[in-house]
Amino acid sequence: MSVPDEHEATAAVPLLAPVDGVPPVLDSAAEVAAAARRLAAGTGPLAVDAERASGFRYSNRAYLIQLRRAGSGSFLIDPIPVDGDLSPLAEAINGLEWVLHSADQDLPGLAELGLYPAKLFDTELGGRLAGYERVGLAAMVEKLLGRELRKGHGAADWSTRPLPDDWLNYAALDVELLVELRDAVAADLADQGKSEWAAEEFEHVRTAEPAAPKADRWRRTSGIHTLRRTRQLAIVRELWITRDRLARLRDVAPARILPDSAIVAAATNEPRSIAQLRTLPIFGGPRQRRYSREWLGAVERARALPDNELPPLTQPFDGPPPVNRWERRDPAAAERLQLARAAMTDLSTEVSIPVENLLTPDLLRRMCWDGLPKSVANGEAPTLIEGYLAAGGARPWQRTLTVPRLSEALYPKA
Repeated sequence: MSVPDEHEATAAVPLLAPVDGVPPVLDSAAEVAAAARRLAAGTGPLAVDAERASGFRYSNRAYLIQLRRAGSGSFLIDPIPVDGDLSPLAEAINGLEWVLHSADQDLPGLAELGLYPAKLFDTELGGRLAGYERVGLAAMVEKLLGRELRKGHGAADWSTRPLPDDWLNYAALDVELLVELRDAVAADLADQGKSEWAAEEFEHVRTAEPAAPKADRWRRTSGIHTLRRTRQLAIVRELWITRDRLARLRDVAPARILPDSAIVAAATNEPRSIAQLRTLPIFGGPRQRRYSREWLGAVERARALPDNELPPLTQPFDGPPPVNRWERRDPAAAERLQLARAAMTDLSTEVSIPVENLLTPDLLRRMCWDGLPKSVANGEAPTLIEGYLAAGGARPWQRTLTVPRLSEALYPKA
């Protein structure tokens, strides 16, 4: 997918350091309060980023907050030592428009600190709606601003203290050009007549409720597909729950407590003693030996379950079955999905917006599986489809675009 590119392809100029230098890390209530006063005196939108420790920590908390505003400069804030003293910052910035890249990744952790935007501009989402083929921050900065951001520490353990200087330089650069990027994306959206569409999407992200935990998350254990007995699945479940509890208590990523491969090995071999457990890969290592009693206890609990409490081999469906089973179970639904997908693909090409941003794939599947009648009276199709999509959370701009196409595809004679 592509759109006409008014931004000439020229050699990008490397951006190696913030124009004003790397700001100091603020880690006291007094320093944060002073930063809040300077931010309040600035003008325009606020560039915001946050660094987490995904893959290292259990929590989704922010371990570094980066802020930049015209007339104020850039700030790096360590929220850990001032967790309870961020109210001056919240008072200064919560009423502003925030500019983030992939906002849904950072907003939950910032909300835990009492920080919420009054208005949002998501440059990554804006890039998708503008039809850009590459929507990473570095790619968009190069495309639209002609500058090169050299990435490298995004997946680092940001709970590390003290933070290395090159990490701080990287963090400060993430907000250095964010407002300028916002303006460039906004201009492209306006040129394409998509400003209102983007505004609806940004507001949807800003006001979205936290996602409810998915049921049976233990079934996502890597390698679980190799197990063939329900008793083995019960062992996986008990070990997963035990690992999750320990990880939460220690604020350590679960895979660093015990890898999935070890869980599957225990379910496969079903050890009956600590000695047998420690003969398995990983369990004999120094990190796991101190938890041997916990791991064996989980295996023993699973072994003691009556048959009627064992988990089924396959997860019960919450919604439609896998698409590859539709043709056999409901050929009419399979045909509806094929027609709907073709219509969405054509529309995606016409408006230069990815299919998944026009409608979520899950909502489209649910509608085609059992959300609509097989036939409708003349003229009723748009109303029925509009109602289903609205109930499923589709925004007005999405419904305006997709309802006519889906009505024509699914009910061509209605």
